[in-house]
Amino acid sequence: MAGRPTLRSGPLVPQLEELLTARIRGGEWTLGSRIPSEAELATELGVGRSSVREAVRLLARDGLLDVRHGVGTFVAQPPTSGAGLGKLLRRARLLEVYEVRRALEIEAARLAAERVRPEDLRRLREQLSTRHDSTTASTAVFVAADLDFHAAILEIAGNSILSALFDSIRPLLVDALAELVDHEPGRPDTSCAHDDLVRALEAGDAAAAVAATAANLDPTMSILRKGGNQ
Repeated sequence: MAGRPTLRSGPLVPQLEELLTARIRGGEWTLGSRIPSEAELATELGVGRSSVREAVRLLARDGLLDVRHGVGTFVAQPPTSGAGLGKLLRRARLLEVYEVRRALEIEAARLAAERVRPEDLRRLREQLSTRHDSTTASTAVFVAADLDFHAAILEIAGNSILSALFDSIRPLLVDALAELVDHEPGRPDTSCAHDDLVRALEAGDAAAAVAATAANLDPTMSILRKGGNQ
């Protein structure tokens, strides 16, 4: 291997998934061949084994790799086949993440509308402005700003268990949102829904806050569901 590949700043798993896919599609790893172990790939790429393991798991789910426990991991598809199925499976995975996200954020929005304080609103408006300003920045910057805004809603909701659940799935949300930004050109702009959410919190209107949260997440979920039915 000629030198270590250069990885960009931002979520690692999507980059590793792309890199390993390129090795399969480019013929470096041929059909039926055994790929290097997680430890070998982690050393070669300069990343943690957990990131490699997750990327391998996603490729196995997409049908490109076959993980045989105690034996090794093997290329399971020819370089040019399975792309359509892989896209459907990838969208199904993203939909699962968004279903969990919706459940958490709908309840958080309702509670936040009941419990928000003036100082919370001042901070939230600042985060909303940062989020909007980042829409033309790099994917990593936008994803961080967007999720920081939503994490603030969870904090305002004042439920420590909801916040802990959100924090626990945030790495999945980072990867899912980054993948949507980079690979779903039809992803809707939901900036107005974010504005509506802040206005609903200002008014203490729980129903409007729930509606704004649904307006933010449901269009993307609809795209993912339609992708699975094509």
